[in-house]
Amino acid sequence: MIELFGTLGPSCRDRETLQTMFENGMSGMRLNLSHTGLSDSKELIGCFQEAAAAAGVKPELLIDLQGPELRIRQIEEPLVLENGAVLPLAGFPFPIEVCQALEDGDEILLDDGRLSLAYSDGVLTVLRGGTLLSRKSIKIVNKTVPMPALTETDRKNLSEARQYGVSAVMQPFVRGAEDIQTVRAALQEYGADHIRIFAKIENREGLSHLDEIIDVSDMIVIARGDLGNDVPLCELPGVQKDIAARCKAKNIPFLVVTQMLTSMIEHPVPTRAEVSDIFNAVTDGASAVMVTNETAVGSYPAEVISVLRKTTAAAEQWMSRP
Repeated sequence: MIELFGTLGPSCRDRETLQTMFENGMSGMRLNLSHTGLSDSKELIGCFQEAAAAAGVKPELLIDLQGPELRIRQIEEPLVLENGAVLPLAGFPFPIEVCQALEDGDEILLDDGRLSLAYSDGVLTVLRGGTLLSRKSIKIVNKTVPMPALTETDRKNLSEARQYGVSAVMQPFVRGAEDIQTVRAALQEYGADHIRIFAKIENREGLSHLDEIIDVSDMIVIARGDLGNDVPLCELPGVQKDIAARCKAKNIPFLVVTQMLTSMIEHPVPTRAEVSDIFNAVTDGASAVMVTNETAVGSYPAEVISVLRKTTAAAEQWMSRP
């Protein structure tokens, strides 16, 4: 049976919606801790657990840590970046690690690549504009910025994970086995060895160390958002299939995520391409699929889960044909 994960957020904060999602086939949910903490989410987690109990489901609660991810600092208002605009680096809401790493000629992708900037001689030029919000992702193309595997906030959340019924930890931007070993050691320190560790493959460094990451992880996450910033988009499907094949060869489960039903953020039915994407992920061997904004901020969270369940079931039925 394929595990089906949604993401907690404003669109599914109430018990009734969450219960319907569980009744529609949802196994569990992701809580993104890039913007909040476990203790801050106590009420939401309680609602999630009550809804699961009412639906007769033992839920999986996945926490997505901050990890070695670079994000825009907190800004008071959305920042509108016009194509061709020139801005000084000084004062732009980058963390200090980004400012220190930038060199002339670097391209910077923001918000999963939706926005793009070029850097030269202390100045940023907007290549692809849009509206920038706080805490959006940052990627310097073809460059790795040294960061610790766990932030202090991550360690606090891991220390509370057992208390809040967390069943799995998603470690972002895994660079090698050492990152996963760091998370596992922290969980052991806090008496939470039972919690599964999901390794998110999101960059070339993770790809180049995939075999060693597979050996120490409980599940591999093919996280196509940031991974699609680090490899050409036209090559991403092939990269996904390669990761899938390598996981299957080592008998390690894998999860596929990002934009699986993104059109359903605004529409009650999916596109044909989205359904095909889910179906193909399952037939390639995925043990789990996940949606993010589709349930967190979308207009049809319960319908999204229903589409996931029906499509994964159809794929499993197709695979079981004589």
